[in-house]
Amino acid sequence: MKIRNRMATGAVASVLMLGSAAALAAAAPASAAPAAPAATVARLAGDLSCTTRSDGRTGTADCTNNTNRTIAFRATVVCGWWPDQTGPWKTLNPGARDTSAATCSGGTGVGSVNWQEG
Repeated sequence: MKIRNRMATGAVASVLMLGSAAALAAAAPASAAPAAPAATVARLAGDLSCTTRSDGRTGTADCTNNTNRTIAFRATVVCGWWPDQTGPWKTLNPGARDTSAATCSGGTGVGSVNWQEG
């Protein structure tokens, strides 16, 4: 009898410990606070000169058209544990500047910000 009780108690304790470890592992990323505002990054891709920034939930692309033709662009935001988002298309005449932004309304917030030319 003592052996059966010890085996049953050990098995229950093992299951409880494994369940607790799994629950902690699953809860850890979801409880992480959004990152501090990301630094502004200036990059040149294609014909636009853009800077990107994030406040943890919203990613913004601020672009200037450096050509002599009209170009459209939009912000693309990678959201952690949430569907990625895209901002509205903006059309820039030569020399013009505008911003496009998209918000991660859930998950762990903004993972990265970029832009798409179209």
